[in-house]
Amino acid sequence: MTSNVNELLQQSEQTVEALIEDGAEPSALYEIEHHLASQDFTKLEKAAVELVKEGYHVDDADEFDDPQGQRWFAFAAVTDAELDKNVLAAQVQQIAEIADQCGVEYDGWGTLLDEEE
Repeated sequence: MTSNVNELLQQSEQTVEALIEDGAEPSALYEIEHHLASQDFTKLEKAAVELVKEGYHVDDADEFDDPQGQRWFAFAAVTDAELDKNVLAAQVQQIAEIADQCGVEYDGWGTLLDEEE
């Protein structure tokens, strides 16, 4: 795979644990953003189509240059989910597989907590 899925799964589990330790309510719904990127816009577009088919909302792609001056395109595949390790692990595996099939990079997920949390 383009990303090591075991590392992504471990990172996901650690993120869930850290969010809960910081006061996040595990059963609340959070907007989860899965981050994908590629230097090839066409490949990234193909991944976006596949993720929409799976029920994710896909943001418009952003364009940026990495520190080496290489042009990249990136977007977030967004869904609402509880902070459930199993649910998020299933999403990570699904998205990593789609990323691999489309030849794009998957960099894991993130979410924002409310100011109260």
